[in-house]
Amino acid sequence: MPKISSKGQQMPESPIRKLVPYAEIAKKKGNKVYHLNIGQPDIKTPEVALNAVKNADIKVLEYSHSAGFESYRTKLSTYYKSHGLPIDVADIIITTGGSEALLFAMGSTMDVGDEIIIPEPFYANYNGFSTASGTKVVPVISTIDEGFALPPIAAFEKLITPKTKAILICNPGNPTGYLYSKEEILQLAEIVKKHDLFLIADEVYREFIYDENEKHFSVMNVPGIEQNAIMIDSVSKRYSMCGARIGCIVSKNKEVMATAMKFAQARLSPPTYEQIASEAALDTPQSYFDDVVEEYKERRDTLISELQKIEGVKVATPKGAFYCIAKLPVKNADDFAQWLLETYENNKETVMVAPAAGFYSTPNVGLDEVRIAYVLKKDDLIRSVAILKDALEVYNKK
Repeated sequence: MPKISSKGQQMPESPIRKLVPYAEIAKKKGNKVYHLNIGQPDIKTPEVALNAVKNADIKVLEYSHSAGFESYRTKLSTYYKSHGLPIDVADIIITTGGSEALLFAMGSTMDVGDEIIIPEPFYANYNGFSTASGTKVVPVISTIDEGFALPPIAAFEKLITPKTKAILICNPGNPTGYLYSKEEILQLAEIVKKHDLFLIADEVYREFIYDENEKHFSVMNVPGIEQNAIMIDSVSKRYSMCGARIGCIVSKNKEVMATAMKFAQARLSPPTYEQIASEAALDTPQSYFDDVVEEYKERRDTLISELQKIEGVKVATPKGAFYCIAKLPVKNADDFAQWLLETYENNKETVMVAPAAGFYSTPNVGLDEVRIAYVLKKDDLIRSVAILKDALEVYNKK
């Protein structure tokens, strides 16, 4: 029998999606499942984006330019500049989601065996992208006790070797909701300049900042690291368009962009209808974002307040994105999450969470933690946490 590749065997399962079969079993039993496991917003996609697709008069569904529609890149550049980011058309390549942008970034900057330093916990698919690229993740651990703040610079410098090529951050973070301060970004900028590294920033949650005194500070705003900085972006969360699969890789480094363009050409072009929708989405009024941010802020406050009422649960208040990490009074969150779906029900209802161990690359870390996405209505969040509270009591009596 032909053998599967070692790379394929090493590809990690998604901690977000691997419990889906158990959720399907729960639903077949007639149980309602509250999905706290995945960052799929229930906010409506802007009408302007949906109408652009409905009204598109296309006779031949052609390839687009490998870098994406020029009209879209031009409009995107204007959008960034209006938000204080000095990004020109030549600095942008449209990708099939932020995922492809990350693969292009890794493929353009790293060779097999090279190392990338990532503060953990981090978006689980970074492990998968690194495996696919043949690179090694070197984690630097941030902790719930510190609110998942940036680890000390000394912790980064200790990990840098001749194989280190980049530092990758998600800002604000998935799965923690942590927002890096301007000072922290400037500290990272100093490290990458000093050691001649790339600083890759996944900024897809940039608009989702909840406290008035907090602001997002982009790597594209740091003077002196134009050749080091690579920004990853996406329409998925900003416009509640996860299914569109449109993102972009952004950099002032011409060599990086020319290399990323070769990867873009190899996959031909990003999808046409989705680019039409994404270009139109840039006309979404500011009131849409104001309402969305206000809604998520209320959801965050509701979720954190309810979780803090459960004895033995520890949670760090997120400043952005729409996730939090909760430490539960269980030994194995994987087992607990599966049990919630397979065995437990409360008035024919249960909840689905994402075990957090899959958001770490260090073995045996985060075993008692889960990621919760507050993408449900407030009443549903309150009910979900009530179910979680009861489930923990039942589970710990087993």
